[in-house]
Amino acid sequence: MQRENSPEMEIMDNITWEIRDNIGILTLNNPPENYLDRPDFLPINTLKQWTSEEGLKGVLFCAGGKHFSAGGKLENLFKMISANEDVSARMEAGKSLLDHLENLNIPIVVAIQGICFGGGLEIALACHIRICSENALFAFPEINSGILPGLGGTLRVHELTGFPASMKMILGGDMINAGEALELKLVDYITTKSGLFDHAFSLLKKMTYDRPLDVIHGVMQALQNSRKLSRQEAMLQETRIFCELALAEAKKRDASGDATGRMF
Repeated sequence: MQRENSPEMEIMDNITWEIRDNIGILTLNNPPENYLDRPDFLPINTLKQWTSEEGLKGVLFCAGGKHFSAGGKLENLFKMISANEDVSARMEAGKSLLDHLENLNIPIVVAIQGICFGGGLEIALACHIRICSENALFAFPEINSGILPGLGGTLRVHELTGFPASMKMILGGDMINAGEALELKLVDYITTKSGLFDHAFSLLKKMTYDRPLDVIHGVMQALQNSRKLSRQEAMLQETRIFCELALAEAKKRDASGDATGRMF
């Protein structure tokens, strides 16, 4: 999982960003546990700038070292509260970061190894596809410190696992392994530790490499609509997107003189 820094790599708040083959790679780089120093662990304008780069077709979120992330540093949080800092504003800023990831119109895949706790798990849940290594461990341990997940984790884990499982996971604070996470639908795939990055990167490339960007955006928008809009409105929007893409494709074929290809 560790990689050489490239000249094009950008670094901000223990997070690095680089682009390979039109895929952005976001890497948590605060080893060994990759703690998040604060809830708003990256300026949202930086994230928006990175994820809006021209030609970007997908994002891989990963981590350097043995672990994905042990979550937020609670001592930092309690110090902020004691110093009368506006913790609520920082929590909302952190949620905005994860909402931005979740709502992107390109696929977001996260590669998880080792520990994925608390805020680290909340990051993973905001991504579209979760791939973990066979040694991955997951937990919401916040209950043991008298708090609960605060970056949208209670909503996202409930959406994925249902009420009983999410209640048990958050109130129990228990650690689960990769196999249990797959059963609960917290993750989508399990792979080897050594092959994790390559597996995740290859999946993104397979989905996006020869796909036109407008088609990727259209597919992602239709899928996002399916969970945000009513069924009727999502259906109407699917038709609109289909017609826009079909018109664009027809114009390309007319311009090239290519009338081949049958869908129906």
